[in-house]
Amino acid sequence: MLKLLSYPGTRGVRITWACEELALDYEFQVVNLYKGEHKQPAFLAISPTGKVPVIQDDDLVLAESGAIVTYLADKANKLIPKSGSKARALYDQAMFFVLTELEQPLWTMAKHKFAFPEEKRIPEVIALGQWEFEKALAIFSKMLGDSEYLVGNEFTVADIIAGHTLSWAEGFEQTFPQENVSAYAKRILSRPGLAAARDKEKAIKEALS
Repeated sequence: MLKLLSYPGTRGVRITWACEELALDYEFQVVNLYKGEHKQPAFLAISPTGKVPVIQDDDLVLAESGAIVTYLADKANKLIPKSGSKARALYDQAMFFVLTELEQPLWTMAKHKFAFPEEKRIPEVIALGQWEFEKALAIFSKMLGDSEYLVGNEFTVADIIAGHTLSWAEGFEQTFPQENVSAYAKRILSRPGLAAARDKEKAIKEALS
């Protein structure tokens, strides 16, 4: 069975969400970040970066949320365009843009809000991250255009990555002034697959307390 090593409320929810959308059987194995389990030799042997999420599928160990959802969708032959098609090229373009341009300012903000040790945080960088996110969001809006989803009118796992990123932005009190982005966020974040993923992760977190 597919095993997901993660912790509730992290980028791992992207994988939980994908598993729910793809109707996959999977086991959620908690890596307790608050107990430092991600820094222990046993986990570092699996994920040298010490980060979650990671999946184990038979003898395959795979990290990076974009790579994971792409692999799962390809294997299930669902929610992803055919390899070599024009739609797949647009999928890849959207995925790489979200991960390298739209998400990164948010991660920069997060690092200087709470992730870095206090002596390494630079408060002024947060404002820069907000500005950079606004610039990337404007490009995202043009990329989306009048389409319902990132690749035309078909939901793909790229929308999971984008939707989670926009949810993260909402948590940082970023606004979406573009009407198409605002409507897109509401559409993606109201999917039953995400609700099921969040419910599962909530139950796991409650069991840990």
